[in-house]
Amino acid sequence: MWTSWWLWALVAVCAADTFRDRAVSIMEKTPVVDGHNDLPWQLLKQFNNRLLDTRANLTVLTGTHTNIPKLKAGFVGGQFWSAYMPCDTQNKDAVKRTLEQIDVIHRMCQLYPETFQCATSSADIQKAFQAGKVASLIGVEGGHSIDSSLGVLRTLYHLGMRYLTLTHNCNTPWADNWLVDTGSDEARSQGLSPFGKRVVKEMNRLGVMIDLAHVSVATMKAALQLSEAPVIFSHSSAYSLCKSGRNVPDDVLQLVKSTHSLVMVNFYNDFVSCKNEATLSQVADHLDHIKKVAGAESVGLGGDFDGVERLPVGLEDVSKYPDLIAELLRRNWTETDVRGVLSENLLRVFSLVEQRSNHTQAPDDEPIPLDQLDGSCRTQYGYSEAPGLHRQPGALLASLATLIFSLSLL
Repeated sequence: MWTSWWLWALVAVCAADTFRDRAVSIMEKTPVVDGHNDLPWQLLKQFNNRLLDTRANLTVLTGTHTNIPKLKAGFVGGQFWSAYMPCDTQNKDAVKRTLEQIDVIHRMCQLYPETFQCATSSADIQKAFQAGKVASLIGVEGGHSIDSSLGVLRTLYHLGMRYLTLTHNCNTPWADNWLVDTGSDEARSQGLSPFGKRVVKEMNRLGVMIDLAHVSVATMKAALQLSEAPVIFSHSSAYSLCKSGRNVPDDVLQLVKSTHSLVMVNFYNDFVSCKNEATLSQVADHLDHIKKVAGAESVGLGGDFDGVERLPVGLEDVSKYPDLIAELLRRNWTETDVRGVLSENLLRVFSLVEQRSNHTQAPDDEPIPLDQLDGSCRTQYGYSEAPGLHRQPGALLASLATLIFSLSLL
């Protein structure tokens, strides 16, 4: 009896090793391209973006989910680094602070050229794979970072941005965020406003991937129906398994399937189990579900490392990707499906977005109407030939009231 138990245990251990060995073998040729990592945010919070601070050395950095040894152990060959600024920068210094985060990502490539290779295209990712480096791409997390300006959108593209998350946890003047669906925020655009639709069209023209993580369901559907290229969810999971508004409902997954788009699964416990605790196996459940509903070509990985506080047991940092891939192999995922989730699905979407771009087409140069903008510190240059005539309605009424009161005293 005891001999039989010991043999079964030995078989189980050997099988586990076999799945992980297979995972490593696959990942040596097809590395991970992860959709969302907030290491630049940690570099700002901990070191005020001073990368030359000895404590910020990415080869020995501690207290984060990400450093260079962990990336290598996790077979990460491509990473969309998040240029993120919180919603409280909206209508203030969001553009400036976003530029500083983009600068940090560029400096990571400059300071660690043996590890990071800045990339702006699907072909660049393949070149980084061949060189054994981490293709480093820029995703801007939150539409407030363009300050409702198509000119800023284009400028961020020229600086390397290759996806824009349409909202973070707040509405912009032209797109609604996921908190609208929870009742914690009020719908402003009922998805996308007319200007929001033009933002989507301009992203298509440029070749910037549209990221629908953080947006409301109405915004998801509007963008999926409007976009002429596939879209991504850079770090979202399956709503059917965890009913968080940050996740993707099944009817939207059907649209993902029909548009050949991509959901990159988030590892944050609250979006995996809807509890403080979660496991690697539950993350695999989300991958299974999205694969079942939207198809194997619509699944990717967007761990949200260094942007969240709670991660599943078994996925504590970026070095753990091989264990997740081993679990998928254990669940009878084919090698083709595994290569898809690792990077090939993202490369397909990115390539299609590039193909649908059209830089010969004239840029959209119609600004958002002034009365749709918030913020009391805005100037109004360009909105009127006579400065001050076309003020926001509230300011104009206040001026008229003052004038009428003054006249009454005469």
